[in-house]
Amino acid sequence: MPAQYVKPYVKRGKNDAADAEAICEAVTRPTMRFVPVKTPEQQSVMMLHRVRLMLYRQRTQLSNSIRAHLSEFGIVAPIGRRGLDQLLAIVADEGDTRVPADARLCLQMLVAQLAVVKEQILENDRRVRASARQTELGCRLMEVPGVGPLLASALTATISDPAAFKTGRDLAAWIGLVPKQNSSGGKERLGSISKAGNRYLRQMLVVGSMAVIRYAERHGTRRPWLVQLMQRRSTKVAAVALANKTARIIWALMTSGERYREPTVAGALAA
Repeated sequence: MPAQYVKPYVKRGKNDAADAEAICEAVTRPTMRFVPVKTPEQQSVMMLHRVRLMLYRQRTQLSNSIRAHLSEFGIVAPIGRRGLDQLLAIVADEGDTRVPADARLCLQMLVAQLAVVKEQILENDRRVRASARQTELGCRLMEVPGVGPLLASALTATISDPAAFKTGRDLAAWIGLVPKQNSSGGKERLGSISKAGNRYLRQMLVVGSMAVIRYAERHGTRRPWLVQLMQRRSTKVAAVALANKTARIIWALMTSGERYREPTVAGALAA
């Protein structure tokens, strides 16, 4: 059971006896939600994703550190990968007198660590793509617009039992792609998305939806629903709405075993 669902049943204080009593009380509730057990293979794939996030943070940290240290000597490069490559070339150039010898030695250590982290990121990405293509479900999910190998691999590893969700709306709510409610007295008050649930899946779904919207802005789309949404709402709001719809499509594919079919014009207008 999720810990936040057990916490309301703790009467007072925090000790093992009170926690055990709260767990016994919470497990008897008919509407209690339980965490499905994952297989060792699913845990291994999720470890790939967690290590990937850690490696990306380390790469950003090393890049920012190199930029900051060189800026102390008045050496500044543009933002982005090309600017960082310029700084790496300066560190490698022994004839550049702007960088003292001791500082160059320290910077070369950082550059060596950055190279190792980049190689590890490439190897990790290869394993993630391979894990997405190994399963039939992952191949079907990658047919959905906005779902790539990274998201397909994370979905198959995170959602061990799609039948645990009664509808696609429940899956979208679990990911945190639904409005936050503050309703009372029969009046519905909806705010921004709740951001409850799986932050990693939510982030990738929104990023994938942004890619779909950017492509539609440049090349057009056959989805009248998306065209009308882009006309009514801002780009980021439309991306969140599209991510919610994508999550429901993913639930339908996972539970039915069917392949993704691009909606027809008549069906899209009806939706």
